[in-house]
Amino acid sequence: MTDWTSQLPESLAIDPLRRPPLATVRVPGSKSITNRALILAALSHPAKGSELRGVLQSEDTEVLIDALRMLDIRVRADWPEGIVHVRRGIFGRIIPAEKADLFVANSGTSMRFLTALVSLGQGHYRIDGVSRMRERPIEDLLTALRQLGVHAACEQQNGYPPVRIEANGLDGGRVQIKGDVSSQFLSALLMAAPLARGEITIEVDGPIVSVPYIAMTVAMMRQFGVDVETDDKGYFRIPTRPWYNARSWDIEPDASAASYFFGAAAITRGEVTVTGLGNSSLQGDLRFVDVLEDMGCRVVRRPEGYTVAGGALRGIDVDMNPISDCVMTLAAVACFAKGPTTIRNVAHIRHKETDRLQALATEIRKVGPRVEEFADGLTIIPCALHGATIDTYNDHRMAMSMALVGLTIPGVVIRNPACVAKTYPRFFEDLEQLR
Repeated sequence: MTDWTSQLPESLAIDPLRRPPLATVRVPGSKSITNRALILAALSHPAKGSELRGVLQSEDTEVLIDALRMLDIRVRADWPEGIVHVRRGIFGRIIPAEKADLFVANSGTSMRFLTALVSLGQGHYRIDGVSRMRERPIEDLLTALRQLGVHAACEQQNGYPPVRIEANGLDGGRVQIKGDVSSQFLSALLMAAPLARGEITIEVDGPIVSVPYIAMTVAMMRQFGVDVETDDKGYFRIPTRPWYNARSWDIEPDASAASYFFGAAAITRGEVTVTGLGNSSLQGDLRFVDVLEDMGCRVVRRPEGYTVAGGALRGIDVDMNPISDCVMTLAAVACFAKGPTTIRNVAHIRHKETDRLQALATEIRKVGPRVEEFADGLTIIPCALHGATIDTYNDHRMAMSMALVGLTIPGVVIRNPACVAKTYPRFFEDLEQLR
């Protein structure tokens, strides 16, 4: 796996822009789509291979690729071309390896997706990560897998990784799963379900967070040949079949990554176009431009890309549950608005790379605004802004979001900027395109 840590200093000062930007950028491939495509390709026809194009190279995607290789799934990456070939290659066995000890760093998608994936195997599997991963819940997924005949348990019996799976494939039947902590639990179960011994019906107990990510999963399963029946209210019926269809797949740019450049336009009153994202995007986070529009930005939506032009910003009150990966970007933009901004219904982001609500409240206060933190959100009340040294909590989104403040305000310094390698290793290089 690539060592990204040596490519940036321990702290990075952000130099303010001399003028509002007029720029066009293309961000790297979507992490969410990349990791789903890797799982679906790994479960595809064993005599055929899938070619994934536009693949994101980052820590999160590399740890998943390394794990698939340890499961004896053939993965060949041509990183200069952004192409990854995936082939299972062994008939009669869904997971070729009968034993594996997998390490996923702090990749939540890899932890959840692999836990369901190895449940289709025949053998013993252990999955672990860094210390923060051992604080991120997974018991809801294991509870669902146990309903389908899997011996799945947390090693410390505490609801958190590491997990141990003694697998003999998935039974069919009806299963309940909670959806209020992470949509990744449901996505993981959905993608594994077609290769169970019988048809699976999933009923979600309670509300589902980040619904657009479930829609993404279902859409991709359909395009890999599995038609999921759903009422969009928490019911899913997945037919059984021996494999997904192997295919070629183009991965669109990452809409969450695009949010930082749209946010930069809003903060600096510049104009930034992100290419490769249009109305046909699978990613709910593209709706972040709607939030910026409500705050006073001008948005132009074209099939070949979206443009945001900044204007006089006003505070808003917004439910960010469907696009919670953009909460930190919005928090940075809110510092420059007239009037308070309230972000609601995102309690689940306390279980991300860090407790994002607590961390945001702490770091936003450093640059001037008042912040009121409550159970499922924040209110940001703008005040005079000034520079500060920002702690990132090894959270890529904290580093990228708070760097935006430094595009206008002198003296902003980002500690541990290399943490962006989790999803966007060259973020700071691309940010320079705004100059």
